[in-house]
Amino acid sequence: MAMKVRADQYQFDTGIETKEIYRASRLLSSITGIHVQQNKAIVGANAFSHESGIHQDGVLKERSTYEIMNPQTIGLETSKLVLGRHSGRHGFKARIEEMGLKLSESEFDTAFDRFLEIADRKKEVFEEDILALVEEGKARIGAETYSLQRLHISAGSQSLPMAAVELQFEGKTVLEAATGDGPIDAIYKAMERIIGKETRLIKFDLKAVTSGKDAMGEVLVLIEIEGNNYTGRAVSTDVLEASAHAYVNALNKYASLRMDTKG
Repeated sequence: MAMKVRADQYQFDTGIETKEIYRASRLLSSITGIHVQQNKAIVGANAFSHESGIHQDGVLKERSTYEIMNPQTIGLETSKLVLGRHSGRHGFKARIEEMGLKLSESEFDTAFDRFLEIADRKKEVFEEDILALVEEGKARIGAETYSLQRLHISAGSQSLPMAAVELQFEGKTVLEAATGDGPIDAIYKAMERIIGKETRLIKFDLKAVTSGKDAMGEVLVLIEIEGNNYTGRAVSTDVLEASAHAYVNALNKYASLRMDTKG
């Protein structure tokens, strides 16, 4: 981007399609389970954010005052088309195409179904929400061994956190309950009982996809099973639900690797 922005100073061209930089950064983040820090240059959440009045006024009058590059050049759209529960497939598909996302028919169906779920919970669904939903769908493997059927959590300042989890796998449905240091710890201990494998949570990251009280939470986990590490990712307006789905996503990657090894 330095060479692109200062082409008058750097007489070189990389041939890199810069509009894919932001999406490539998001993809790498989902694979590694490491969030991009907010103040990261180019792809960080604050790279094109302006909070102070002086900055906002300057950007409105002349964008180049505080932005030496256009956000569109890295594939980051600045327009905020709001979609909601009454938006249909056509409107959702049009927005997906405007964002430059290429989805197969099955990927689109999955993303649209998840969009409708989120739209029922949120008043407004933004670009960042849509991108997170699409990336969540792509993070899932083809044939999922484990499927979260039900989740019940009981927690409070004067009570011991407890979670009841129901997973479906290998043609059967198993329900287990466990207590923990917190509701998330209880969820993961219940799942550990169900799969019958000792797991170790190496990393747990939670961030808000957008602002507001109804913002979606994005959870990235890194767990260790039988000496190998697996990442999991999920988004939801309920962070406990997202935490459970992220763990299940990691378990499915573990199960997929085992099947490939046996094959």
